[in-house]
Amino acid sequence: MHKVPSASSLGPGGLDLTQSFFTPIQNTAPPSSTKGHTKISVIGVGNVGMAIAQTILTQDLADELALVDAVKDKLRGEMLDLQHAAAFLPRTKILSSIDYSVTARSDLCIVTAGARQNPGESRLNLLQRNVGLFKKIIPPLAQLSPDAILLIVSNPVDVLTYVAWKLSGFPSNRVIGSGTNLDSSRFRFLIADHIDVNAQDVQAYIVGEHGDSSVALWSSISVGGVPVVSYLEKQQIPCEKETLERIHKEVVGSAYEVIRLKGYTSWAIGYSAANLAFSILRNQRKIHPVTVLANGFYGIGPGAGGGEVFLSLPALLGRGGALAVTNVHMTEEEAQRLRDSAKTLLELQRQLEI
Repeated sequence: MHKVPSASSLGPGGLDLTQSFFTPIQNTAPPSSTKGHTKISVIGVGNVGMAIAQTILTQDLADELALVDAVKDKLRGEMLDLQHAAAFLPRTKILSSIDYSVTARSDLCIVTAGARQNPGESRLNLLQRNVGLFKKIIPPLAQLSPDAILLIVSNPVDVLTYVAWKLSGFPSNRVIGSGTNLDSSRFRFLIADHIDVNAQDVQAYIVGEHGDSSVALWSSISVGGVPVVSYLEKQQIPCEKETLERIHKEVVGSAYEVIRLKGYTSWAIGYSAANLAFSILRNQRKIHPVTVLANGFYGIGPGAGGGEVFLSLPALLGRGGALAVTNVHMTEEEAQRLRDSAKTLLELQRQLEI
């Protein structure tokens, strides 16, 4: 039977286009062998952890779901509440324990544990309260599930993903943060709302820190395949910078607004994390703006006056974790803002004792 050539080799002379679109992540480990039984562990059963667990169950992502928390009664109550919905959900074994042994042989460990973000509190101010907690969480996870992928959701997610990488000893492709995946969803929603289209038809990324120094990549936004900024320029339609900055500020401030109104965020990050879990465990090779080791991309690294830093870049996700970073177009101003965001995070990391 004649084999159809891969679509990735459709460039001139059979050039592999994958090499043009993506830059591979270096020093990666291969994906763990597929064992036909998928296990996900969620660490922390607060509002975010339970939103993630609930979304994972409804999307049939795991054969086994393990929940871990330090508060024994609440943990058991949450487990029972989910178990009692068994008749309405795909079949999943749900376990819980205050002991990390329940997480053994996990494929994906999602860490949500941490101090709750207070109204008006910057994500970066949470750092010192959460690093000590990670020193108790990450080592046992890494020991009990040495082939797992770590997905960090706790804030500030970029620095804590770096902390998790250092504490776990895992290769960088298997330590990922939820990063700006949700920020980018909010960004797409606001743009879609502004021009009255479906958000799924909007391609747009927020990169850098998940927080105040994030960078909106206006130059690469497209709607229905049409590059927005260049199209407006060609049509001589004025694109006011103030409007663009206002939309970006809404993205940055939207989590704070939700916290002010209901005291916490949960559902959107629950869907975001489950979306990442789906892309990883089902080997979707889908592009998500997530927290990855950023050195060597867009001028970030020792040459930019820094060390190892994790921040959000559009990354290709699959069964091996973060496989590559997309060579997305950036203006020089956007690239410089990204490097500035990296410096902001590096300054925080230098204060840590890991």
